[in-house]
Amino acid sequence: MPEHRQSLNQSIVLMGVSGSGKSTVGKLLSTKTGALFFDGDDFHPKENIRKMASGTPLNDEDRRGWLETLRDLLNDHDQSIIIACSALKQSYRDILTSGNIKPRFVYLQGSRELLEERAHARSGQEDHFMPANLLDSQLDTLEQPSSEALTISIELAPEQITETILAS
Repeated sequence: MPEHRQSLNQSIVLMGVSGSGKSTVGKLLSTKTGALFFDGDDFHPKENIRKMASGTPLNDEDRRGWLETLRDLLNDHDQSIIIACSALKQSYRDILTSGNIKPRFVYLQGSRELLEERAHARSGQEDHFMPANLLDSQLDTLEQPSSEALTISIELAPEQITETILAS
């Protein structure tokens, strides 16, 4: 018997630093809801990817065009979508919400130790260009989202995180 799909009533941006599980949770949410999932990393320009792969953190100027592309992606769909995007600063989240679509932010929060463990576990994977040594720069840049964002601990299993998002 096929699993019953829940529908999303708004688009979601899964935010947090590298290693927080944004892509994993996004894919699970997509499977459970049928909503389209987009990994924000896939929309970085080549210059950003080269910069991060070399171990150099992105600055606000580097991120601006990328964030505008993701904002446009939110606005170009007639249905709810899910985007995995670090959205580290409030000003970045402001860019993402500057269009007609106002997504719900879900902040995947974890301890530095757990994030570092996860980042090291995936370093060297061909499909990931974010080296583990950039975690500190992301944590330094991170501005905790407002109480409007749903904050979920990444100590929960991805399936539990997904169920928590759907229940909210």
